[in-house]
Amino acid sequence: MTPNRLSRDRHSRLFRGSGRRARLLMGAAVMACTPSLAMAQETAPQVSAPVSADGLTQDAAYIEADATTRLGDVISAEGIEDRVLARFRDRTLLARNVTYDLTTGVATASGQAELTDPDGTVVFASQLELDRDLKAGVAVDFATRLSNGASLMAATAVRRSANVSELNHVIFTPCPICDENGPRTPSISIQAEKVVQDEGLRAILYRNAVFRVGGVPVLYLPAFAHPDPSVERASGFLIPMINYDEGRGVSWEQPYLIVVSPSEDWLISPQINMDVAPLLNVQWRRRFNAGVVEARGGYTYERNFGDFDLDGDGDAESNVRFGDRTNRSYLLAHGKFDPIGAWRWGFTAERTSDKTLFDRYDVRDPYQDNGLYYGDRRRLITQLYAERQTDRSYLSIAAFDIQSLRLDPRYASTDFRDLDGYKVFEDDHTLPLVAPIIDARWEPEGPVFGGRLRLKGSAVVLDRDAYVGGPILRPEIIPAITTDLPGVDSRRITGQGEWRRTLISANGMRWEPFVDGRLDVYSINDLPPMMGVSDDTINRGRATAGMDISYPLYRRLSATSDLVLEPYAQLSVSTVSDLDPRIPNEDSQQIELDASSLFRTDRFPGFDLYEGGARFTAGARATLSWDAIRSASLFIGRSYRQDREVAFRTPIPDEPTRLYDPSGLAARTSDWVVQATFSPSDRMRGWAHATIDSAGEVRRAEAAIDGRWGRRNLATASYIIDRSNPINGLLNRNYEFLQLAGQQFIYGNWGVTVSGIADLRQDIVTRSEVGLLFDDDCFRFEIGFRRDNTRVRPSGPSEGVFVRLNLATFGGSSYGQGEWR
Repeated sequence: MTPNRLSRDRHSRLFRGSGRRARLLMGAAVMACTPSLAMAQETAPQVSAPVSADGLTQDAAYIEADATTRLGDVISAEGIEDRVLARFRDRTLLARNVTYDLTTGVATASGQAELTDPDGTVVFASQLELDRDLKAGVAVDFATRLSNGASLMAATAVRRSANVSELNHVIFTPCPICDENGPRTPSISIQAEKVVQDEGLRAILYRNAVFRVGGVPVLYLPAFAHPDPSVERASGFLIPMINYDEGRGVSWEQPYLIVVSPSEDWLISPQINMDVAPLLNVQWRRRFNAGVVEARGGYTYERNFGDFDLDGDGDAESNVRFGDRTNRSYLLAHGKFDPIGAWRWGFTAERTSDKTLFDRYDVRDPYQDNGLYYGDRRRLITQLYAERQTDRSYLSIAAFDIQSLRLDPRYASTDFRDLDGYKVFEDDHTLPLVAPIIDARWEPEGPVFGGRLRLKGSAVVLDRDAYVGGPILRPEIIPAITTDLPGVDSRRITGQGEWRRTLISANGMRWEPFVDGRLDVYSINDLPPMMGVSDDTINRGRATAGMDISYPLYRRLSATSDLVLEPYAQLSVSTVSDLDPRIPNEDSQQIELDASSLFRTDRFPGFDLYEGGARFTAGARATLSWDAIRSASLFIGRSYRQDREVAFRTPIPDEPTRLYDPSGLAARTSDWVVQATFSPSDRMRGWAHATIDSAGEVRRAEAAIDGRWGRRNLATASYIIDRSNPINGLLNRNYEFLQLAGQQFIYGNWGVTVSGIADLRQDIVTRSEVGLLFDDDCFRFEIGFRRDNTRVRPSGPSEGVFVRLNLATFGGSSYGQGEWR
């Protein structure tokens, strides 16, 4: 161990060191060993004792010093050029002077004393004194850095017992107090006359506490308390959420956390509004041995509010209350259980009394993916599911129901309202009840004919109360009059087997022959009268054989760059597809052609549509890498088929007598698939994906780029477009969006933040925010203006002021999802 390693600057160590867990005051202890004592220990009878990682037993110590003396039972060590180094009980002590009384066991250290605990916590003091059992001690000019990044300093610190520490004239801050230029004033700090840490109460108690922001006192409290840093979660108030909305007025939401046990807590978060009744939000979380349950809900008793035509003159008044007072509530719950063994199960329960409750009260993150099946945005899903998975098999069984909060597709792009003045929403009765839906896969343990065999099974039952036409039903069975028709119910059972083998030739070419067979059985009820039959059973099958070929080529361009070319090809021949018009298209309405799905045997995501006949697919990817952190890639591919597939075409919503191809697979040549990624540096990256039809028109496209500059400046931009529907009408669901977000620091910790989403097809900015930002890594404050045009509630656009505050925790009482995942 060299002198340079022992000599360290006190301030730099104080604010860089951190440990996994910390206490307010860790006493210092020292045990010295003179040469004579060491010799006596070597000749004494050997006693078995635990040995620590440094090779020392609990009763042994190692010391390095420039000089040592012994006067009676007091051993003294002095560091002249470097501090004394003492190692004992997995602790390390550095100080200019160290003394140890062999009789009393009292140890003292002075002069830049620095004690490192086994967990990495570092305590600094001008003087340290501790008893033999490390249970009581005194520190002068005490300072430490806690594991959560906070700093604590005191004129004196006394450890009264193993559980109680007392500090006098204290400064506590969760913020950094040193930077590259030396000491700095913390953004937030607490100054107190006395602080007591009681580990039995698991709390830190303050007397005469003064809160400072930027060094300026802003609040005085004669008494104050917060959880001990060793406590992961503790009951108490959390940071409030404050904003202004035209409908609710000024809104204050104050969360209060109640920790019942290490595995259970409640979050009560009433939202107090100036212009409407409050909304009470409650969340409960419980962790079990094999899983977790989380449920949150809200309740209010209020009328509707927003823009509404009260007098029936055709002009809506702005931000008025209408309708009757009634109970309004929501429930969002989910659970996941993974007991020992192959089985796991879970559920979600999602319901709301009002289609626009989440919008009117700004309920946070109501649309989450928590179960086996996910609801789309503005759709809630209630489900129960179970899964069984082993190394060679998978089985899932589920049932779910959906509640839609979307506008009726016929009026989504207009301000159409019913006779009572309300907007018209999607009818939940047109959505199916799915119970059950089963998916299974199994593979034998060893190779079959030198390849991999995989068997699949699937089954589903769908019941729909109300009639739905296209695109679920084929145009030839849609009647002219649909009034009072029931919804079409369907049941399907599918069995499928796939065999595939990989062969690599001497020149590196990869050959993968494959064989695939599939059989579907459908049972359909309540068909429209166009076919002359309401119930029917339909059987169909398909057999496919083919070959995948790839030939990766590599070339070293320079000492720091290389190029990889990967051509792909697939030839497959299937029996002619049997797409019976009586089979509803429930699961194959949308398809995303990309570099992966282009080479699949089943390119549709579901089972109701599939491809047949002879097909040839080709593509190539080029990847350039340089300077270890930079790269770019480009993929281009396309598929060719022997015959057109007219069944893939569907009626245009605004002109049902005309058909169009939303999949890009109906013609003999598919759309071109183009994908690219690029990362010119470790601070910028982007990607793009597009499908382009034979005429060179973009059918669908997505692109995104994000970058960082400086230490905290960043920006992201994304673009998405869908032009698959050729007719612009009220029912056209094409879209084109541009999304931007970024933050730029202008002076020190002050900056601006902006975000926005523009609907380029409707030529409006659907959501935007601009705000002033302060952020110094422990305290983030934002205030700004927001406008939301995406609201489907009767109020229309919403404008307001938002305030966001994030503080480094005073003791780890933050309430976050990450603790439970």
